[in-house]
Amino acid sequence: MSTAKTALVIGASRGLGLGLVKTLLADGWQVTATVRNPQNADALQALVKVRIEKLDMDDQQAVIALSQRLKGEVFDLLFVNAGVKGPDVQTPGGATLAEVGQLFFTNAVAPINLAQRFVGQIRPDTGVLAFMSSVLGSVTMPDAPELALYKASKAALNSMTNSFVTQFNEQSGEQKITVLSLHPGWVKTDMGGEGADIDVDTSTRGLVDQVNAYVGKGGHHFVNYRGETIPW
Repeated sequence: MSTAKTALVIGASRGLGLGLVKTLLADGWQVTATVRNPQNADALQALVKVRIEKLDMDDQQAVIALSQRLKGEVFDLLFVNAGVKGPDVQTPGGATLAEVGQLFFTNAVAPINLAQRFVGQIRPDTGVLAFMSSVLGSVTMPDAPELALYKASKAALNSMTNSFVTQFNEQSGEQKITVLSLHPGWVKTDMGGEGADIDVDTSTRGLVDQVNAYVGKGGHHFVNYRGETIPW
């Protein structure tokens, strides 16, 4: 009997993160999931066979503490899902310095900081590092100007991911890493709203399918939940 694959999902209390955990569990994965506040994660707590860890990704000390708790464990998948929509008014003149700083730190800087801490625990050659990006992070596509700051934060995540992959490849030599910047589709979540195109189950089924499809391929890929390539 083959050993179950292992996943670490960052940001799993609700929405797509919770859906990812459910899909992975249904596929037989062993899942460790992080939430900022375990007391507000009843739906996740209700799942059997999931290990829950507390983590505020923006808190460097919390990231270090988690890496120490999980030291020595190897993951077939690290999926960084945590992110925020940002301020209600997304015009450059309508948001404060604090709001913009929080948005960019949470959506673009913190995910890479976490990935740097855990990349050594992703299984060599076959492991996958995935970031929840968005088609709105594509600078070639003019959609949703009303979400200008959110779009820019996702473009920044893609750029930071690219830099991270380049540096990792230079430092690691022979080890091959597969990195996915994934667009989940327009999904019926708190962020996506009820008018969105697809439900969480459809999105997360597709996202996990892409993780499986890219195992061992290496490189950095920007694709949606159906496997279609998105222009940077």
